[in-house]
Amino acid sequence: MNCRRCGTPIEKPGDYCLTCNTANADAVVAEFGTDRARLTMLDEDAVVGQTTVTTRPEEGERLSEVQLRNFAGRVADEIRRKRPETVYAAGEREPLRETRAQLHHEFYRVPDGGAGAREGDATADDARDGDGSEDVSPVVAWVLDRRGDRSLAVVETPPREKIGGSHSTLIGDRKGRKAVQTVAEHPHVKKIVPGPIDAGGTGSRTGLRAKATRAGTNGNVRLLLRDGSSVQENRIVTTAMDRETGERVREDLNEALRDAELQDP
Repeated sequence: MNCRRCGTPIEKPGDYCLTCNTANADAVVAEFGTDRARLTMLDEDAVVGQTTVTTRPEEGERLSEVQLRNFAGRVADEIRRKRPETVYAAGEREPLRETRAQLHHEFYRVPDGGAGAREGDATADDARDGDGSEDVSPVVAWVLDRRGDRSLAVVETPPREKIGGSHSTLIGDRKGRKAVQTVAEHPHVKKIVPGPIDAGGTGSRTGLRAKATRAGTNGNVRLLLRDGSSVQENRIVTTAMDRETGERVREDLNEALRDAELQDP
């Protein structure tokens, strides 16, 4: 593959061109399996390449912490080569979380769609590069169908400054603060307004649970916190402009809360 701007050959599809400082992919879709990750590079609505990164755990065992960190590091290195604006990720939670922790890109968790990295995509401990001609997975198709989300405004306000209102108390102590912080970190969340605490709810036996509820017609959602018999409904103001785009933000938030282990799988 050659750079789209200067024509200089680049080593892997979608790589950033160091000759003319041009990005050849504006997004990467990462689909994680237990021992492999399939990366699809996108330039607007076109697939420009695919790469599969694999690892080799001990037979019958999950990845050790060191293996997991190294596997995620290889995936993160592949993504850095592209310098994308956005990373979309689906699949196994452990390698996904570790990869996200090693990157500083705008990162979205998307529905798995029944797809992860496919078996047979590459030989063990190797990576395969494609020319974009491969069939796209349901996850990539989902992302391509929703690239319009890029039109939503990104909020630059630090997460701690997004929280305000007449009620300052959050239920659940540390976990309650973690839930609100997780939501505040989303780039399309403008403000979180904590609500009053209702002590008459149905008891929760699993500790604090958090859930973003269905979006309203204005695109805003609610963060429902339950801890024991206490319930708190917090208003989340988003940059979404209608219910449809608000639902996409809601899906993102619930995925983030699941990743933070604040919501049942």
